[in-house]
Amino acid sequence: MSLDSLPGSERAPAPRLSVQEFIDSTPMGPRQRLVALLGLVIMVAEGLDTTMASFVYPHVMREWGTPMSAVTTTVTAGVLSMAAGGAVAGPLADRYGRKGTAVTGIVVFGTATAAMSLATTIELFAVLRVVACAGLGGVAPVVMAIVADSTPVTRRAPVVALAFSGIAAGTVAGGFLASTLLPDVGWPAVLALCGLAPLLLVPLVMAYVPESVNVLLARGRPTERIRESLALLAPGRDTSHVDLTRARDDEKQPVRKIGAILLSRSFAPTTLLIWLCYFVLLGAVFLLLNYLPLMAERAGLTASRTGAVVGLFGAGTLCGQLLASLGLRRHDRFRFLALVSGLSALAVCATAAVGTGHTGMFVLIFVLGTCLGGALGALQAVGALAYPPTLRATGMGWMSGVGRIGTLVSGLLGGVMIGAGWSISRILLLLCAPLALTSTAALLLRTQAPPAATGPTATPSDGRSGRGPRSAVTCPFRCPSAHGRR
Repeated sequence: MSLDSLPGSERAPAPRLSVQEFIDSTPMGPRQRLVALLGLVIMVAEGLDTTMASFVYPHVMREWGTPMSAVTTTVTAGVLSMAAGGAVAGPLADRYGRKGTAVTGIVVFGTATAAMSLATTIELFAVLRVVACAGLGGVAPVVMAIVADSTPVTRRAPVVALAFSGIAAGTVAGGFLASTLLPDVGWPAVLALCGLAPLLLVPLVMAYVPESVNVLLARGRPTERIRESLALLAPGRDTSHVDLTRARDDEKQPVRKIGAILLSRSFAPTTLLIWLCYFVLLGAVFLLLNYLPLMAERAGLTASRTGAVVGLFGAGTLCGQLLASLGLRRHDRFRFLALVSGLSALAVCATAAVGTGHTGMFVLIFVLGTCLGGALGALQAVGALAYPPTLRATGMGWMSGVGRIGTLVSGLLGGVMIGAGWSISRILLLLCAPLALTSTAALLLRTQAPPAATGPTATPSDGRSGRGPRSAVTCPFRCPSAHGRR
């Protein structure tokens, strides 16, 4: 006779899981795939908006007689606005909710971009662009946090990298649409389309994206609301063993100090290394996009081939981010980031120093875009897993803000160097050092993963080593195999 059958004997109660432990043990379901898909589409809309605006400026200058100085001021103010948008939206999302913050950002940038089509002066155009950029800057990090919140830990890194690739996809699509639509329908119609289309996503986000259960729990929201969000992520799953009244100790963060925690003793090394990587990588991409046409022109390429060079760089960036999503299914995210950052440095050096024909230049530019795109995708995954859920949007928002400052600094330095008579090759060679530094920083990040990134039942993919279990090798949109479930 077993002990369980004896009178008065009781089975030991099943261990109660925190909500994060429950999400991490749940296979990737249809709702989680839908959240990731919506995140991808929102990022496409962001990349499309940013690209289309850059194509509109020459038309504004020609039609309104706007001086180049006014356009430069507008672009600079827009970059600063994007940095501020990310830095502000992240803490707001962690404090008041991520879905509402994301929806607000989409409405802001969509409405402001559409309104730009009605502007008749450069002053009004510039004000609306600054407002739109504030929304754009806030949307990306918050949406990436939402995707990370909704994804099990074994899928989190590759799915975040895949969703982030939407910006590159939107950039490539924007280039093709600009060349097709602008001559026929004019820039006001194009801006109206780019602004109104994202607004169609708002009802879908409101209806199908659940609020982060960790944020709801940490902010003391009613149990019924927490259970409702959890049920959306795991329909049909038994949640009776999930403790909906407590957060893990590493998820309890003071609301008023949520930003300062990123620079506390526990998180400061990780935060500063991530900022350094994003500052350099985004700055390098921006610098290359600005000066690739000049480099191609000096190499004797025609205008059409110069456009092809820029298009190849954008296509390479998209391919790199898609490859990052695939690579992160198998490999340590820190080592992957270090590898592609180092390859970016080598590709920049080769582009600057190797004397090749036009075909060789096309190949090098595509390889360079692929390496930099892969590094940016991997870094998004690193940022998404670097902080506990209640700090995730803040961490990614501040990372995004620092990266935008990197684009501004690289643009200013590039202008100064060109003005001083530097050759394009010399400027590219100068990029090798910071890109190599980024590769080193990625390896240091592997040793600086904060304690909050690990939990009592966390898998290695969410902890210090960055390696995932064998089940992480499968496609991020598939349910894990039986041995990958907890």
